[in-house]
Amino acid sequence: MSKVAWLFPGQGSQAVGMGVALAQAEPAARAALAEADEALGFPLSRLMAEGPEETLKLTEHTQPAILTHSTMVVRAWGARLPQPDFAAGHSLGEYSALVALGALDFRDAVRTVRERGRAMQEAVPVGVGAMAALLGMSLADVEASCAEAAAATGKVVVPANFNGPGQIVIAGHAEAVDAALEAAKARGGRKAVKLPVSAPFHSPLMEPAKARMEPVLRALAFHAPLCPLVNNVDAAAVTAPEALRDGLVRQIPGAVRWQAILELLLDEGVTTFVELGPGKVLAGLAKRQAKERNVEVSTLSLGAPEDLSQLS
Repeated sequence: MSKVAWLFPGQGSQAVGMGVALAQAEPAARAALAEADEALGFPLSRLMAEGPEETLKLTEHTQPAILTHSTMVVRAWGARLPQPDFAAGHSLGEYSALVALGALDFRDAVRTVRERGRAMQEAVPVGVGAMAALLGMSLADVEASCAEAAAATGKVVVPANFNGPGQIVIAGHAEAVDAALEAAKARGGRKAVKLPVSAPFHSPLMEPAKARMEPVLRALAFHAPLCPLVNNVDAAAVTAPEALRDGLVRQIPGAVRWQAILELLLDEGVTTFVELGPGKVLAGLAKRQAKERNVEVSTLSLGAPEDLSQLS
């Protein structure tokens, strides 16, 4: 029997105007947006609707905005969707997944991810860290390029996001990232793109953020989810509340193992992937990875009322 996975996007999928049409069309979505405003004590809804973009792009705002948009989609349409056998979220999206699965309270989550955004931003001064995407390279070549750059500079640079075959993001000190890009070019790397982010997420430089967030996460109530969550840090299906909490703690400095998450889901027989929230990146990655395995899958990306036509 075919299985279903719900996928939840992470940072980078935000845009001014996100969730506006959905809130206008769906009372349940509008209520979720109001709940986020109340929980945070400031009008996140106005920032999502009107910007400015530079303010929305601040990590402490981006993270609750994306979580809120995903929750709006689930509240509005969740009962009409194919129900999940598994769920997964890209970095921040893991919080969205846990809210959708009833494992974490939305108000707790939206306040927590705002603090997470602040902690991650403040762990490293602006300009000290960097991230870059390396395309068309094997993991071995990326790891070798990072090791060479770290040795040459005495600084940190590591693979941070394994997004799919030939799509690996590195993170660390800015000079080490630049050196790794040069090393990658010498190894025949097809393309390298510096990412417009303000901190080296999912690298050892995030250890101060982990230390800051651990007591916050320890204080939250976690519950058994409606279905297994495939977590970022282990790419493992987990259901125990303490394992869910531990995964959120360890993912802050740990790499996002998205390629391995999709491999597990495909191995488990998932053939329908439903992306809930802003953007269509995760559905695209699932389709591409399934194609490489010669597996037929269907994908849905739901974030605005016009997307409902995909359900017909």
